[in-house]
Amino acid sequence: MKKVMIYDTTLRDGAQAQGISFSVEDKLKIVERLDRLGVSYIEAGNPGSNPKELEFFERISRVKLRNAKLIAFGSTRRANKSIYEDDNVKSLLKADTPAVAIFGKTWDFHVTDILNTTLDENLKMVHDTIFFFKNKNKEVVFDAEHFFDGYKANPDYAMQVLDVAAKAGADSICLCETNGGAFPDEIRTVTAQVVDRLDIDIGIHCHNDMGMAVANSIIAVQAGAVQVQGTINGFGERSGNANLCTIIPSLQLKAGYECIPPDEVSNITATARYVSEIANVIHDERAPYVGKYAFAHKAGMHADAVNKNCVAYEHICPEAVGNERLFLMSEVAGRSAVLNLINNIDSTIKRDSPETRVILEKLKELEFKGYQYEGAESSFEIVIRKVLGKYHKFFELEEFKVMVNEPSISGANSSAMIKINVDGQDEITADEGEGPVNALDKAVRKALERFYPQIKDMKLTDYKVRVLDSTLATAAKVRVLIESTDGKEVWTTIGVSTDIIAASWKALVDSIEYKLIKDAGI
Repeated sequence: MKKVMIYDTTLRDGAQAQGISFSVEDKLKIVERLDRLGVSYIEAGNPGSNPKELEFFERISRVKLRNAKLIAFGSTRRANKSIYEDDNVKSLLKADTPAVAIFGKTWDFHVTDILNTTLDENLKMVHDTIFFFKNKNKEVVFDAEHFFDGYKANPDYAMQVLDVAAKAGADSICLCETNGGAFPDEIRTVTAQVVDRLDIDIGIHCHNDMGMAVANSIIAVQAGAVQVQGTINGFGERSGNANLCTIIPSLQLKAGYECIPPDEVSNITATARYVSEIANVIHDERAPYVGKYAFAHKAGMHADAVNKNCVAYEHICPEAVGNERLFLMSEVAGRSAVLNLINNIDSTIKRDSPETRVILEKLKELEFKGYQYEGAESSFEIVIRKVLGKYHKFFELEEFKVMVNEPSISGANSSAMIKINVDGQDEITADEGEGPVNALDKAVRKALERFYPQIKDMKLTDYKVRVLDSTLATAAKVRVLIESTDGKEVWTTIGVSTDIIAASWKALVDSIEYKLIKDAGI
């Protein structure tokens, strides 16, 4: 297999995304996870940007990486300034990484109108900075910023910048599609020309402003690029960067390239979820390869076909990337989808078994009452366990009360008191929250943590309410969906009632019981 070097810039370019800010501890954890995954380079930040970055580079210097090479990121020296006086250069040296990434302008417009300098001075800036760091025994990656726009505007000058970078000693040159506005055919043509022109490793760095970052990255590799820059989950400013969680399996499982060690490909889904958790963002469940719904099947014909042979409706086996197949429970799901979920609990039950018929009838009955198990299979699994006699009751609710008040100074406007029983032991607790459901959620967790400490790992990530028949106004039934995670898995549960608190309680109990069932391995 041809080798492609994966260059991860989640901690630098990915941190430019709205709502994402990594602490030093966050960055250390992500570096460890990326190194374990086997990426070639980890671009960890710009040490000249703020004191937090300098602290990170000081601490990471004491960590021994097994697979990845750490990279500090910075710009060429400033215009008309000695490289020995440039604070950015000094910060890059202080970071003391084995490799540095230097970005420089290749678009004449940026040189003259943004940097306000001459084209000749920009060439000197590129040469001087690369030459300086090569003399310091650093591996140098030159990021040719805005290269594709620069090539369209002035191809001779854009290529001249690359020539200078190569002659100055750059170990590799990365062609940056910074504005995210190029089509794949442009990327292929220009990348191939650069590969033919320069005897040096060529990389690609794409943004996703037209939704083509992954396609552009892959086509650049097919044109001869041997380094791919991107981020986990496609994090990045504006519409994001090229998503390595899509690029790596696409190249490695389908195109004959080795991006990471083969035995690590199955850890991509876990890594994607881990980084989402550290970044404190909701994981994209519709993401290719690593989303919960990447291998989800709803139509009965599809589910039946996949059960017979997965290639019928799946381009790869989900296990190859550490994901799993999901059959969505609904009125169109069919017997095969239901049987698949049943067999996860009891593999001895067959398609025509009496238990299968009972469960199918139960599904129809519950859907008639307003339950909709598409996307809430965790609740339906509990229904199946009850029908099969494989349900273990972890706790018994004895009573609860919820009170809603005017907002307090703390922001809490509701309180909940709950009494539960676990194996004959009563536990009474109370808590406050922003709304009655939040208060109830916090109170029940507090009550259960003494008996089941793993409840602390859980958190509610989404809460949805839908009125089922608006013509009944306040007497209408409501359907509540709760999405929960423990950082490793995401599951959704459902509750239906004319009382929103009661519906929320049903969904909440199912969510907790599902977590306890999985942890107990029953």
